[in-house]
Amino acid sequence: MKNNLVQLIVFLLFVASGAKAIAKEVLIISAIPDQYPEKLNRLYTKLANELSKDLNIKVKYKPLVNYQAAVSAFRTGDLDLVWFGGLTGVQARLQTPGSKVIAQRDIDAKFHSVFIVNTKTNLKPIKDISELKVLRGKRFTFGSESSTSGRLMPQYYLEKAGLQIRDFKGSKSGFSGSHDATIALVQSGSYEAGALNEEVWKDNYNSGNIDVKKVIVIWRTPPYSDYHWLAQPDLDKHFGKGFTTKLQKKIIGLNKRNPKQKEILELFSANRFIKAESNQYKNIEKIGRSLGKIR
Repeated sequence: MKNNLVQLIVFLLFVASGAKAIAKEVLIISAIPDQYPEKLNRLYTKLANELSKDLNIKVKYKPLVNYQAAVSAFRTGDLDLVWFGGLTGVQARLQTPGSKVIAQRDIDAKFHSVFIVNTKTNLKPIKDISELKVLRGKRFTFGSESSTSGRLMPQYYLEKAGLQIRDFKGSKSGFSGSHDATIALVQSGSYEAGALNEEVWKDNYNSGNIDVKKVIVIWRTPPYSDYHWLAQPDLDKHFGKGFTTKLQKKIIGLNKRNPKQKEILELFSANRFIKAESNQYKNIEKIGRSLGKIR
C-alpha cells in the first residue's frame, strides 16, 4: 500500500512537470486594452498566427481586462511578450528586472496625443499650451487611468498650462477606459472634452467613425516616446538560445510587401517596426514619478 502511494506521488509529479514543460512551448503574447476588444482580438490573433508560422512554435494571444492586469501578468510571468504603452512598459520593466524592450513602431519615437472637444462648447483650435486653460470648468475625460497618451502626457501638459484635475467640472475628470470610448463620449456630449492617442483619432476619422460636426481636435501635444514590445528576461532559457533576438528580428521584419503582414501593420497604424531601447522612456518614467503613477 505504501509503495503504491509513493508510485502515485511520483507519477503525479511527473505529469505536473510534463504539463509545465508543454506550457512553456507556447509563447503567450498580450497587449494593453487601449481600443475596443473586437479590433484587438483581430489584430493580435493575426499577429500570433504570423509569429507561430515564422518561429515554428505555438503563439497564443491572451486578452486582458485593463492596463494594470497587463503589468501584473507580466510581473508574475504569465505573459511572455506584451505590447505596452510608455507608462505601463516602464512600470512592468521596473517590476520585472532584466525584461527587454525589443521594438516599437516607426511612429512611437515621436508620438502625440490630441485634445478634443464637443462642438457645442464653441471652443476653437488653439496654438499654444497655455491656451489649454479654455478647458477649465468643462466635463473632461481621460482614457484609461494608466494610459500614456490618454492620461499621463495629457495631464502633464494640462499641469504645465496651470490646470489641475480639480479645475474640471465637478472638481474631477472622467476615465473612459479606452481611446475609442473617449471619442464616443465626447462626440455624444456625455463629456465636453477629452484627450487620446492621435493614431486612434486618425484611424477613426479615416474610417468615417467621427462626426466632425460634433467633435473636433483643438490641440496636438509635442512628441514623446510611447508604445513598445517588452519581452521577459528568460525567453532564451525556455525557447532556446538566441530566441529573443530571433523574435525581435521577426517583429522588425514584418513587411508590407507580404499581404498578411501588411494587414497587421495597418492595424497597428504603422509602416514597420524598429528597434527600441529602454533609455528612450526615461522621460516617461520621470513624468510618471512626478504625477504619482510610478513609486
